[in-house]
Order: sequence, then C-alpha cells, then structure tokens
Amino acid sequence: MKKALFAIALMVTCATLHAQKNKNDGNWSQIGQATLDFKTTKGVISIINIDNYKALRIKTDSPVHVDNIVVVYDSGEPENVPVRYDFKAGVESRDINLQNVKSKVKEVDVTYRLVVNSKIDKANIQVLGTK
Repeated sequence: MKKALFAIALMVTCATLHAQKNKNDGNWSQIGQATLDFKTTKGVISIINIDNYKALRIKTDSPVHVDNIVVVYDSGEPENVPVRYDFKAGVESRDINLQNVKSKVKEVDVTYRLVVNSKIDKANIQVLGTK
C-alpha cells in the first residue's frame, strides 16, 4: 500500500513539474542569430532586441559543439558561461540563467567547433531569451 501511494505521489509531482516547465516554455523568443563558419572557432551574435533577460537558450540547425559563451551587457561587462555541449540539429540548450538580470544584453560571443564526424561547413545558431 505504501509503495502504491509513493508511486502515485511521484507521478503527480512529475506531472506538476512537467506542466510548470511547459508553462514557462511559452515565454521564449528569438533575440539573435548568426551563421557559424568552421574556418574559425569564435563568433559574435548581435542581439536584435537589446533588453534585460533572466535566461538564455542556444539552438542550432546543425551538429555543433559549443564550448563557451560570453554574454556582453550594454555596460561592456562580460559574463562567462561554460556550455561544453554537443548540440544535435534543432536541439535547444538548457536554460542559461544570467547573473546580471538588471543589465541589458547587447551580444553573445560564442566559442565553438565542429562535432566529430560532421561534414558541414556552416551552421546557423540562434539565441532565445526570456524576461
């Protein structure tokens, strides 16, 4: 009986967390994009709507390893965020919570490389933001 109640409580908790996650997913919008050229390992993504954001996500249309991003605020202050993730085409990153939510994000500098065994020469990268 205790196991059954525990299982039910666990299912209710998971469903609540899933509903909360989906509720928050509606507030994301694309705030910048760039084309990555694998002749280099660094790129700059200019932010279209310079504003305050509490979190960012990265999304690519091709397999790309993103090693690091540096969020540059309008004051010039940088925030270094290690990502270290091999993105598959169309997959979004985890939420990247920003430390300086009171400053406007001006650009995102990205350090990247081609994923092993990938045969592409360019990839599009998007930055999504939520306030």
